[in-house]
Amino acid sequence: MEHRGKLELTWVGKYEETTIEPRILIEDPEKSYGDPRSENMLIHGDNLIALQALQQDFAGRIKCIYIDPPYNTGSAFEYYDDCLEHSIWLNLMRRRLILLRELLSDDGTIWIHIDDEEQAYLKVVCDEVFGRGNFVNMISVNMKNIAGVSGGGEDKRLKKNCEYILIYAKDYTLLPLFNGPYTYTEISELVQQYEEERKSWKYTTVLLDPGEKVYIGSTVDGDGNEIKVYLRKNPSMMSVRQVAARDGITEKEVYQKYGISIFQTTNAQSSIRTRVMEYRSEQGITEDLISIEYIPRTGKNRGVVYEQFYKGDKCRLFVWLRDTSEIIDGELYKKDLQGTYWDMNAWMKNLTKEGSVEFGNGKKPEQLIRQIFEMTTSLGDWVLDSFLGSGTTAAVATKMGRKWVGIELGDHAYTHCKVRLDRVVDGTDSGGITKPVDWHGGGGYHFYELAPSLLVRNDRLPIYQINPEYTFEMMCEAICKIEGFRYKPEGLFHGFSSEKRFIHVTKEFVNAEYVRSVASSLGEDQSLLIYGMAIQSDMILPDNIEVRKIPKNLLEKCSFESEVR
Repeated sequence: MEHRGKLELTWVGKYEETTIEPRILIEDPEKSYGDPRSENMLIHGDNLIALQALQQDFAGRIKCIYIDPPYNTGSAFEYYDDCLEHSIWLNLMRRRLILLRELLSDDGTIWIHIDDEEQAYLKVVCDEVFGRGNFVNMISVNMKNIAGVSGGGEDKRLKKNCEYILIYAKDYTLLPLFNGPYTYTEISELVQQYEEERKSWKYTTVLLDPGEKVYIGSTVDGDGNEIKVYLRKNPSMMSVRQVAARDGITEKEVYQKYGISIFQTTNAQSSIRTRVMEYRSEQGITEDLISIEYIPRTGKNRGVVYEQFYKGDKCRLFVWLRDTSEIIDGELYKKDLQGTYWDMNAWMKNLTKEGSVEFGNGKKPEQLIRQIFEMTTSLGDWVLDSFLGSGTTAAVATKMGRKWVGIELGDHAYTHCKVRLDRVVDGTDSGGITKPVDWHGGGGYHFYELAPSLLVRNDRLPIYQINPEYTFEMMCEAICKIEGFRYKPEGLFHGFSSEKRFIHVTKEFVNAEYVRSVASSLGEDQSLLIYGMAIQSDMILPDNIEVRKIPKNLLEKCSFESEVR
């Protein structure tokens, strides 16, 4: 084994690597679905080959990658090898992580879901691939009640109820602040918890009617920006308990019905509140309730008109339950900022039914993926999952308005991913995050198969030849991709790598006369690469012309294998 002169994780076969053939992708129009203008991609095939195929078009473009690879425990579904010799598993992951890193944008992150069987080893591999300084966090995820969690008490080990998510940045110095994340607790459970712990639960008042809104003037904030002030005449407020008695419903039902109008008050110290108090005093305002409108310059509400309510002479600020809560599956949940321990129990309801596809082991809740995307991405950003499984990542991305690439091996691409995503596009998928994000359908995706290898061994001779499944156009596109040219047939040229360098592919005999005829289309200071199957051996070529032979020179560029790990 080669030694690299530094402390690192080593294993058999680590440095026995070959350049992977960058295959072309072939769209299956019958399986593509929805809006043809969609850029989303569902790819069926080996993800190592697919990731290599994506490099030319997507290097540096993916904002967030989430992967849930086989844990190497022997319990994954049938299409993944999940009980591999340790070194084989490490090679499998390392080769893919190298390609995934190249796809990440400079400010992007990768989230890798794993359990404790290989977590420690994977962490060291990621340190090597991404750089130890680009490690962000390791999330401990409570997987209790999630499909696929192992039982306990059978042996000397403690019951497994946690998994882990490793987070790495492409470049930590360029990583923006995360938006969140949050914990979710059902409101009635939270209220009961407060009572049991003898704590004061403050979200107990309902603003049934904010009253007539009467503009009375304005003041300014510290930067001189206008703050409009309004009187609220004849407002109506009642306690949650009073509303429950009036409406003949439970307090839990009050929270569900009036959640957006429930609040507490606070003496929060802020420059805006100080300005409002001064204005109230200066104007001699006696009304109990006032509201203001202004445009924050910072924070989550920056740039838009924002309304606040204040009560009494002390200007107690209304803090709304709706600002820190969310409806999930018809239930109201309080959400709070959390750290590196994530409890997924609130997201587990009807997990087995999410997406209307069964997935024995490994299905993750849509809310988990939603949280990751909310933390790291914005509308229109690219996300990727190269172990797509049941299609959760792509489903969530569609519902959240993210563009996505999903890669899945085996029939699950057809039986799970496609079925689930078609329902998402149609708007008939009612589970997961559908209601919280108000999803009604739309979008679409293109379905791609990986092309077979361009070169295959001759059945009778120890040589390689062009795969008979390839058309001439497919061959041209494949050679362009292998050589790093963008395939764009135009005139005599089949692609370009820059404004001054072009490529031409032919099955004709390439001699001096043929070269001159093709080169005549070149402009000043432009160069040309010609690939041919038969070439005159004694040609004298100008400096701006290069001729290479099929398949000899292609074999020098990469490995042509039908299967890879």
